[in-house]
Amino acid sequence: MLSLGAQAAPFARVTERSKQKAAAEAERAGLQQKLSALKKDISKTESAKDDAADTLAESEEAISDANRALRDLQQEQADTNVKLQQLSSEHDRLAATVAQQKQQLAKLLREQYVAGNEDRIKLLLSGDNPNRINRDLQMLAYVSQAQARLLEALRGNLKAVEVNQEQAQNAKDELTEIADEQLQQKARLEQEKARRAALLANLSRKLVAQRKEAGSLERDEQRITGLVDKLNKLIAEQAAAAAAEKKRQEQLAAARAAKAKAEAEARALAKAKAAEAERQRLAAAKANHGKSGTIKPAAPAPNPADAIDNDEPPKVAAVKPAPVPQEESPPPAKAADIALAPAAPAGAFASLKGQLRAPVAGKVMAKFGTKRGDGPSWKGVFIRAAEGTDIHAIAAGRVVFAEWLRGFGNLIIVDHGGQYMSIYGNNQSLLKRAGDIVKPGDAIASAGNSGGNEESGLYFELRHQGAPFDPSGWVKF
Repeated sequence: MLSLGAQAAPFARVTERSKQKAAAEAERAGLQQKLSALKKDISKTESAKDDAADTLAESEEAISDANRALRDLQQEQADTNVKLQQLSSEHDRLAATVAQQKQQLAKLLREQYVAGNEDRIKLLLSGDNPNRINRDLQMLAYVSQAQARLLEALRGNLKAVEVNQEQAQNAKDELTEIADEQLQQKARLEQEKARRAALLANLSRKLVAQRKEAGSLERDEQRITGLVDKLNKLIAEQAAAAAAEKKRQEQLAAARAAKAKAEAEARALAKAKAAEAERQRLAAAKANHGKSGTIKPAAPAPNPADAIDNDEPPKVAAVKPAPVPQEESPPPAKAADIALAPAAPAGAFASLKGQLRAPVAGKVMAKFGTKRGDGPSWKGVFIRAAEGTDIHAIAAGRVVFAEWLRGFGNLIIVDHGGQYMSIYGNNQSLLKRAGDIVKPGDAIASAGNSGGNEESGLYFELRHQGAPFDPSGWVKF
């Protein structure tokens, strides 16, 4: 791994990483706006105004963001170091090739100098044997071609060295940028952890009391159900938008193919007509030759293909391609409009029943259907796990929600297609963002006790068509 320079560059360079990061943030803005609107809509219907957990929200969200940023930066740093090592190896290879090509070119020039640098004019005027002159001229041509090829290859490799150096410098600048961001995120993380610890100390009794209130638990259940229902509606809308966009693209492709086919048929027909006209002209000319004994030269027949390519009317009758019927297609869908469209086909998740691995290793402290004191029964399971333990996606899908939610803390929801969802709550950090596609086993969060939970762990639910169901028959806990 190459070490970073001790001093920053004298002027700010806009790296490729900065450009890509800005583009990704811009694409995410539209989706984030939609999800924030869902949260606000749910909050409007609630009567709870003094929930102690809300005081922790800002701090817990900041801790989640800082941890996710640090994890992303670590991965970026590792990837950039690998890229830098590859560029270094490529630079060494190019340098060796350039050195070899320079030696070859020097050898050619030296041999040409020793041979007297005879040119073609001298050979032609030497009066020597013509066969020898011809052989020497061919040899000179071979040498000239070899020199030209060698020079061209040398120029190409020198340009490649220049590009390699630019890419290596960009990678070094990115590493410096990443290191600076890591320092900022670590400082932010420590600050927010200290702030949350102070808040918890002041709110501990109130949090415990509110967590045990039956009304509070019922509101939590209504909140998550309302969110899931709204997400299902949004996903259905975006799935329809994605299907419409796919149909539109297929229609455009079919229209282009039909147009190309019609144009090809028109060219073939015009060419056939031109050939027939030429045949008739020759027949008429032959008949005239029998009468007058002379054939008048005729202008060459125009090339209908050239006329079409040059947007000029052909000299022979051409058949216009039949108009392609145009169906009304929906306007192009924006990225944010299809960001939550299902990433897995319907039926894929249902086929995994009984084969799914637990999202985190730990002891199940609360099971689906058991009573929660005087409140409603558990609609999921709570798995005790140490703070910071990775939480894994149980199956492939797309993240459709990744924000702080009252009663569940840092919450992440994955849509698996077919209206199946997995829900992961009380996390310390969310490692994925809404719109991200995940594979089975991907780390999507880290365990914690956000949202005012008493102990560290994971609250886990499975839902189908918005309704929770017992995950024990699906997941191997």
